[in-house]
Amino acid sequence: MATQPLNAATPFTYRRSPSATEAFEAWLKEHGQELPKHTHPWDVSRSDIYVEDRWQPIFAEMRAKAPINKVPESPYGAYWNVTTVKTIQHVESLPELFSSSWEHGGITIGDPPEDIDPAVLEERRLPMFIAMDRPEHTGQRRTVAPAFTPGEIDKMAAEVRMRTAATLDSLPWGEEFDWVDKVSIELTTGMLAILFGFPWEDRRLLTFWSDWAGDVELGLARGLEDLRFGVLSEMAHYFQQLWIQRMGAAPSRDLISMMIHSDAMSHMSPQEFMGNLVLLIVGGNDTTRNTMSGIVHALDQFPDQRAIFEADTSVIPNTVQECIRYVTPLAHMRRTATEDADLFGHQIAKGDKLILWYISANRDEAVFENPDKLIVTRENARRHLSFGYGIHRCVGARLAELQLKILLEEMHERRMRVNVTGKVERVRANFVHGFRRLDVTLSKF
Repeated sequence: MATQPLNAATPFTYRRSPSATEAFEAWLKEHGQELPKHTHPWDVSRSDIYVEDRWQPIFAEMRAKAPINKVPESPYGAYWNVTTVKTIQHVESLPELFSSSWEHGGITIGDPPEDIDPAVLEERRLPMFIAMDRPEHTGQRRTVAPAFTPGEIDKMAAEVRMRTAATLDSLPWGEEFDWVDKVSIELTTGMLAILFGFPWEDRRLLTFWSDWAGDVELGLARGLEDLRFGVLSEMAHYFQQLWIQRMGAAPSRDLISMMIHSDAMSHMSPQEFMGNLVLLIVGGNDTTRNTMSGIVHALDQFPDQRAIFEADTSVIPNTVQECIRYVTPLAHMRRTATEDADLFGHQIAKGDKLILWYISANRDEAVFENPDKLIVTRENARRHLSFGYGIHRCVGARLAELQLKILLEEMHERRMRVNVTGKVERVRANFVHGFRRLDVTLSKF
């Protein structure tokens, strides 16, 4: 699936800075005191507990005392915490009662500012099929699903392995470098470029757009809304040019071609087009990228488990599942009640916001023994909820698993041990969970 260069005559410049992190940190320095406060002890929407990696005991207390509980007030409004495997799977199994639709609030904890102009809000809503209910969800999901069938995944394996090998072979031995930048971002943006048929020389734009799209905290930074929408509009413009180029071409395996030749997606509004691009880019970039970083960090933190991996390649498939569980690259998903409901004895009112904390369920003591430890031979590692559950389970799960499996295989082939030796910087967010920077040094095992 070769990428095609964008028309060089297109008179348009796509910004590449500031990054979402740089913009938000600059905003915090100047306006941090304006941020609304988190006062409830179980208000886990606060991003500091994730960037400082101290969220675990708060969720453990909830699972033990009140697996479902209501936070009456937060910067994101009132919401219900849903924290265990059993409770999350129950909610996810009732998609008509607990909606994902953007019309009810969508899939993340944030809501638009109450004082936003209705016309601006309408322009900036980004419908996407993960934030739709049936039947719209079904038709649009079926459009892109053929890109992720076992047969298609098998076709991609050789190219994934070649690019992974080339990336690992380019790394410096005995010299500290940032694994996130050199490996995780490089591999995931490359994979996205292949899926979209995206111009290779511009692939880092996909990471830039993904970070601006997936950072829920930006919604609290009044003044960054226009910048964020501007960045996403540039993303839509770029993809619109690719769409125009391919409209007259024969159907191909890239996702844009699949949308063009689909009854369900060929006539999307500009907002819906932008929304589905956000979904596919964030889903294909942030999640795998952060797991690729989380894998090497976790193996470094648990040398006994790293020794098992280094001694026996047969544990690699299960190690992938266990690392996806342990890392949990997306911390939550949201659902909104469409009717009054009883949820395990809790009275949920129509319109109530339920936050499904995958990051907590993946540490559920009732399902995973010793859940705060990475155990590469864990028998039920596949029970993790990192890909979601039910009709909205991640459509690209097989591809993510393939990329992670090949990464571990190629590391093992080179007897590559990744040692965390420098700065570890986590994502300041309650939605995307992972690493901004991970300084490492390579050695042989």
